[in-house]
Parts: sequence; structure tokens; C-alpha cells
Amino acid sequence: MLAMQPETRYARSGDVNVAYQVIGAGPPDIVVVPGWVSNVDFCWEEAAFARFLTRLASFSRVILFDKRGTGLSDRVVDLPSLEVRMDDVWAVMRAVGTGVAALFGYSEGATMCALFAATYPSRTSALVMAGAFPRRRWAPDYPWGQTDEQIQCALDEVDREWGGPVKIDAHAPSMARDEHFRQWWARRLRASASPAAAKALLRMNADIDIRHVLPSIRVPTLILHNSHDRVVSPDATRYMADLIPGAKLVELNGIDHIPWGDNSDAILEEIEEFLTGVRHSSEYDRVLATVLFTDIVGSTDKAVSLGDQRWSDLLECHHNVVRRELERFRGREIATTGDGFLASFDGPARAVRCACAISRDVQSLGIEVRAGVHTGECEVIGNGLGGIAVHIGARIAGLAQTGEVLVSATVKDLVAGSALQFQDRGVYSLKGVPGDWRLFAVDH
Repeated sequence: MLAMQPETRYARSGDVNVAYQVIGAGPPDIVVVPGWVSNVDFCWEEAAFARFLTRLASFSRVILFDKRGTGLSDRVVDLPSLEVRMDDVWAVMRAVGTGVAALFGYSEGATMCALFAATYPSRTSALVMAGAFPRRRWAPDYPWGQTDEQIQCALDEVDREWGGPVKIDAHAPSMARDEHFRQWWARRLRASASPAAAKALLRMNADIDIRHVLPSIRVPTLILHNSHDRVVSPDATRYMADLIPGAKLVELNGIDHIPWGDNSDAILEEIEEFLTGVRHSSEYDRVLATVLFTDIVGSTDKAVSLGDQRWSDLLECHHNVVRRELERFRGREIATTGDGFLASFDGPARAVRCACAISRDVQSLGIEVRAGVHTGECEVIGNGLGGIAVHIGARIAGLAQTGEVLVSATVKDLVAGSALQFQDRGVYSLKGVPGDWRLFAVDH
């Protein structure tokens, strides 16, 4: 976790309680409107998402919320219209004491933000949209939408695969092969909506059409879009920009639909400059560090076989083991992702020995872990770490076998003379990381 998780509070919107969080001081105030489904607590369990929000809050007061029927907000019998969701946004704004805010929406959330800005210009200081669309369904005069067959395929996918990382290949392809990220994505979806609610939201999104509203938007508008987005065509975003008077369109060379994915730094720089007039490049303090990722093998099956209470008890024992070894080997816990850990060390040999000790000790609990270790230059962001070295460590861990501690060639070279022994595991291509990487398994 890159920032302390903010307190979750509730705003009353009619008879419904809407969950929200606030981070940062502002001005300006930014209301973040999520896409399809969300859970405000789970934002902070994924390093990339937490980093995005922390950076956003460095130049604003960020207001997060879960739409009614999703996440930590009240479940409802009938999913709300865009009009009702606008009421929920206004309820959250009142609860945090702001009468005017910038709205930042992504995916379907951007559509609602556009409608809010057109309807309540006096409450909207600016409109920022990413991965936006004015209409979801194909039409003769709108060729960039989904056909009925494509919509039905999406509904069928929820029926078949809910509980797993549904739609990850389309929404976050740059991270879709990262096992830690896949597990978090699946947990987040489960915590955000039931299968029935997810399908109902998809059906509702398919009927959205705000094209006639766009020319009436009069607030400053920034539209961001990754040119290789697999969910929304860039042509749909260009269409919106053409219809909104004075809108600024920025197309970025990225692939992810989510704004906190592969182009998050560029997106944040554009938002900061648009809202404050100042652009701060993402320059952070940097340090050479060794990162360790651990992950329980077969955690989902184990949780199902044990039941909630026994699995929770087992996780607590696992966490105690990991933290004991981190303390012994002078490691620093950076983040906990459910059943996995990210830690940093000031020496690679200690990181490797710590990983081996964790792998050995947790076997007494009836579980096994896999681990990945890499040394590189990391960005220091608050109390956390970021940068390509962290991504490399995560991907190495995702390739490790049961009980295996897998390290990069960099780590192997740096621990020469330490008496640690390794077995060559060959050369791999790490998703999203340039070049080929030779990996080694620790002989322990």
C-alpha cells in the first residue's frame, strides 16, 4: 500500500447509503466516478491503483465512492438510472462539504460525469473523462458500439466465469499475465458486485446513449484515451470530443482501458496540468533495492476447502510467519495483497534467505508459497516503492513453481560469494518488460 487507506464513510442519498472515501487536501476537489463495478477498499490493495490515487491526491482532494448496488454501498433491488446516480454524486459532495468539484470518470463512469456536467454546470468546475463512450450499443449512425451478439457474449462470460478475473484481458491487458494482479482483480470483482448485479449493470450500460447531451456541455472538458484500448474505440472518443464545445482531446499510446494502467503517469500529468495549470513530471526519489514478492500457491482452492473462518485463521498464521522472517532478515513490508507480500531489502542475499525461510516455515501450516526476487532502481513514493523493478519482481514471482524461490540474473550476480546456490531456469520474456530475462531457482 502506497498511502494509508482512508476511512470509509457513508453519505445518505434518499434511502440509500453510499460509501465514500476522501484523500488529499485540495483545492481542487475531484470526484472520481468508477466504471462498471468498484469497491473503494480494494483500491488500496493493488499497488498500481494505490499509487495512481496517491499521486492524484498530491494536487487535489480526491473523493472516491461506490455506486449504489456495488462495492460497499447499499445493495438495491433495481439498479439505478444515470439520473439517480447523479443524485448519489451530489449526496457525496454535500457529505464532504463541497458545492463545486471537478468530475473524473472512466469508462461508464465518464458517461455519467458528462450528463452531470451538462445538467449541473454550477456544481462542476471541470470534466475529465478517460476511456469514455457516449453510447455502448452499435447503431447505423454509431458504428463504434457493440453488436447485440457481442453484448450477449459479455453477459454469457459473466455467467460462466464470475469469481475469476473476468474481462481482465480487455480492461488491463498490460497486467493480465501478472498472477498477483489477476488474483486481486478477481477478488475486487467479487467484492464489488454479485453475478446478477454485474449482468444487470452490463445491460444498463448497453442502453446508455447521451449523444444528444454532449453539445450542451459548457464546462472545461478534458478527454483522455489510450489509442489501443480494447474496450472503447478511439473513434468513439473522438466523436465525443467533436460534439463537446471546446473539449480538449489527448490520445496516448497505450493499451489499457483502466486509467491506472500502463499510461497512468501520462494521464495524471494531463489531469494535473488541466486542473491546476501546472505539470509536475513523475520524478520521485530513487533507491537501489531488492524486492521480494511472495504468494500462497492454490490459495483459492484452499480457502474453499477450509471455509471462511479456518482460512482467515490460516492467513493470520501465514502473515505472522512472513513478518517474523522479514524482521529477522531486516526486510521492510511494503504491501500485503490478501495472501501475498511485497517487501524490500537493502541487500539481495538477505532477501533470498528470507524467501527460503518463509518457503520452509509455511510448510508446517500445510501451505506452500512461491517467491520472486529482483534487485533494481525503485521509485520511492511515500512509504512505498514503484517503478519497473517492482513490476519485474512481480512477474518473476508469477513464474515461480510451487515452493520455488525464483530470482533474476541480477540477484544471482550480486550474491556471488554468499554460498547461495542456483539452478538455471532459462530465458523468459516478462510481460510488459523489454528484453529477455534469465531466471534462476534458489537451491534450498
